[in-house]
Amino acid sequence: MTLNYAEQWQPNLLDIIIGDTYISPFIRSNVKWLNAKTFHFTQMGTSGYKNHSREGGWNQGTYSQNDVPFTVMHDRDIEFLIDKADVDETNSTASIQNISEIFIKTQAVPEMDAQFFSTVATKALATSGQHSTTKESEITPENVLSYLKNIFKNKGLKRYKAKGALIAYVSTHVMTCLELSKDFAKVINPTSISGLGASINTRITNLDGVTLIEVIDDERFKTKFTYDNGFAAHSSAKDINVLVATPMTALFVPKIASIYAFKPGQHTKGDGWLYQNRAFWDTFLMPNGLDNKLDSFYVDTLDTTM
Repeated sequence: MTLNYAEQWQPNLLDIIIGDTYISPFIRSNVKWLNAKTFHFTQMGTSGYKNHSREGGWNQGTYSQNDVPFTVMHDRDIEFLIDKADVDETNSTASIQNISEIFIKTQAVPEMDAQFFSTVATKALATSGQHSTTKESEITPENVLSYLKNIFKNKGLKRYKAKGALIAYVSTHVMTCLELSKDFAKVINPTSISGLGASINTRITNLDGVTLIEVIDDERFKTKFTYDNGFAAHSSAKDINVLVATPMTALFVPKIASIYAFKPGQHTKGDGWLYQNRAFWDTFLMPNGLDNKLDSFYVDTLDTTM
């Protein structure tokens, strides 16, 4: 019998993904797909009030509606063959379950974060008013509060900040400066992303209603990656100081998550267990509901010029 571990191990795999990824608040698995690999978002806008005339009649308003398709593009797969002798001679440590768990933790989950961070950063860098660059030496315990507050004052972010819906991912340097700041009254302790069941341990705090999450694994925290063998920083990639987004408009959408295991004799790859993993996902940024602009994200990159 062929075992589909996407079903057999589903609770465990979800715990791993939710527990070891920084982007858990942005994962949306309930998207309705209207065709093969595309879902649709409806943009709508209306005109405003006009002066009322007491002589009768109503002012005619206008509305616009636009259907915007979002297509998943990040399609990945891998397989491993575990020879029967390797399973036996390693006392089963080279097992399907162990290889699956290590692959999910060290490859799949970090790539999810990397793809999300770089997609948001790339869009922010291409959007006027939604990006900046700062040298590490310019961020100090003495000015880190004003540095962050200036970012959160961004026009596009303010409406989401007021709703308590902004999440800011910060580098270790930024979080350390905040922890050392004499003007920041809160204590920052290692903790976990709340409300997600299993969770990732990092430093998390709150500033003016914005949740700040330290990205300890800075190999995921860059503006551009290549995806040839796993993922790796692109030669033109920049390190990120701060990346801000809201789950109200930024979505990480998994389309397919298939994990299969075949017993020896159930395939023609060789004399052993065959593990196959396919992940089909993407990151999407929605426009705001006021004027349909893309403005609910921001990135400050590390300036490395001398």
